[in-house]
Amino acid sequence: MVSYSVAGQPFCTVLHPEYVRRVLVTDAERYGVWRAEEFGADFASEGVLMTEGDQWRRQRKALQPAFTLDRIRSYAEPMVDFAAETVEEWEDGDRVSLNRDFSALTLRILAKSLFDIDIDIDVAGEGRVVTEAARALNDRADARNLSAYLPIWVPTPANRRYGKRMSRFETLVDGLIDARRAADPEREDLLSLLLDVTNTGNTGDEGGARSGMTDREIRDQLITFLFAGHETTSLALTYAFHCLARYPGKRDRLREELDAELDSDPSVADLPRLTYTEKAVNETLRLYPPAYVIFRQANEDVELGGYEIPAGTRLTLPQFAIQTDERFFDDPDEFRPERWTAEFEADLPDYAHFPFGGGPRHCIGMRFASLELQLALATIARGTDLELLSDPDPDLRMSATLAPVDDIEARVRKR
Repeated sequence: MVSYSVAGQPFCTVLHPEYVRRVLVTDAERYGVWRAEEFGADFASEGVLMTEGDQWRRQRKALQPAFTLDRIRSYAEPMVDFAAETVEEWEDGDRVSLNRDFSALTLRILAKSLFDIDIDIDVAGEGRVVTEAARALNDRADARNLSAYLPIWVPTPANRRYGKRMSRFETLVDGLIDARRAADPEREDLLSLLLDVTNTGNTGDEGGARSGMTDREIRDQLITFLFAGHETTSLALTYAFHCLARYPGKRDRLREELDAELDSDPSVADLPRLTYTEKAVNETLRLYPPAYVIFRQANEDVELGGYEIPAGTRLTLPQFAIQTDERFFDDPDEFRPERWTAEFEADLPDYAHFPFGGGPRHCIGMRFASLELQLALATIARGTDLELLSDPDPDLRMSATLAPVDDIEARVRKR
């Protein structure tokens, strides 16, 4: 436990899995989230990531049907198809930016799977609006820059870019909602589900229309998923291929598994046999968690780890630090997928590895992201070798996500 203050505001960083478990699980009701406006900007403040109490519970319940196990498995086909298209579009010898290409890939997957939308990823297309908004948010929230500590109305270059690009993003999302309202109401994707809840209050309880979501809530759910759902997964894929290129022996072991177990692109049925693929994903998320820290705030005076935490104290729970702590991981800075044995996981303390958070507010898209990462990794690794051209130890910035300062570039070698 480390206490400190920033501009007179009390902070506490939690650095032990047991205390993380207490904050996220055991005493979850005693802690709230940091709302977007506390960062000086209004980012999807009515979305499920930021809401609390009854509003959050109502939203979570409405969203849950889109993330059942059977529904998630139905998303496997576009995950594999779009990943295979990415491989086909690369030419042998191409120099590619992994973070940018994977951003386009994961945005296409998410838009098609959850919203039944074919995102145009061309320079002037909808995908560019989303990725530019994501980049502007990361620029504004970059802890190295002054804008991260200033209200949005202060006219810094980062604030101006953020305001302009978020306005375009919100306009895009409003247009998607309007188009769906005017289209076939029989679809079963997440957007149609949310509109059905809004129109009928059909959340499965007795709340009637009062249980539905407002137009603002609908928009903020889409903004949340379009940003968080594609940005974090694209970064995880980037870091996975960065690590595999940096550690050729691990890459070769992954390829041996893929060559032995797959005659074509992978499917959900293949995943139980792709054990090293799953371990490579786990190890990537340990070393480079895209959502690298969880923020909470004490709603009341609490005791944690023998210390008194006054109400209003802001807590940070940093995955990037705990998941590379030598108390829990041998050679913590090394990429070692083989460490993830059943015995190792049984001995690992709960919340020594928590890339998707935990407790009642754990990432609702956890199973979606895990499936996407395994299928995309296997599909791309079957068809290519990626030779790392960037620094093997990239500079990272702690912003809205744990993103590379510079593009991570690689040379494509077709297999």
